[in-house]
Amino acid sequence: MPETQAQPAISRYPVPTLAEMPEDIRSRIEAVQEKSGFIPNVFLALAHRPDEFRAFFAYHDALMEKPSGLSQADREMIVVATSAANQCHYCVIAHGAILRIRAKNPLVADQVAVNWRKADIPARQKAMLTFAMKVSQNAQEIEDADFQALHEHGFSDEDAWDIAGISAFFGLSNRMANFMSMRCNDEFYMLGRVPR
Repeated sequence: MPETQAQPAISRYPVPTLAEMPEDIRSRIEAVQEKSGFIPNVFLALAHRPDEFRAFFAYHDALMEKPSGLSQADREMIVVATSAANQCHYCVIAHGAILRIRAKNPLVADQVAVNWRKADIPARQKAMLTFAMKVSQNAQEIEDADFQALHEHGFSDEDAWDIAGISAFFGLSNRMANFMSMRCNDEFYMLGRVPR
């Protein structure tokens, strides 16, 4: 008989059970589980520190859920491109799945993660990712010309703030996920690739 392997830990830190979590955190996680059919490991791993969990997801939601000049697919594309540059396995896989669903395109996330410059995306999104990547990797070099390049593709200064905020926030997320050795849920790998 083949040897079975134990499932690797989802974090190098202890992960509380749902019963051990504060009510507000448990309720949020249960709502996510009901909607998606599973609990993304980021929720479980960050529940190790409840105050930071609350702050993290409050900022996440402020960036990713509010009305904006960026579509939901645009936002996920920023996460995938910058997370690939930061070598964050969790975020590339998890947000790649969300990007495939939001863009209704089973190919786009892999293209963006491997080399967004060669991806089959419009020039507008390439301009957005150029700016996001500069914020992610060389924010000290941002200058007026970078804003002008965005303006030429119809982005406002408020959109630039959103692009920068998402890039910077996921820089934090990428580093914490890597530091914790956060394991991605198996469910994410196939989401958005084949019809449900």
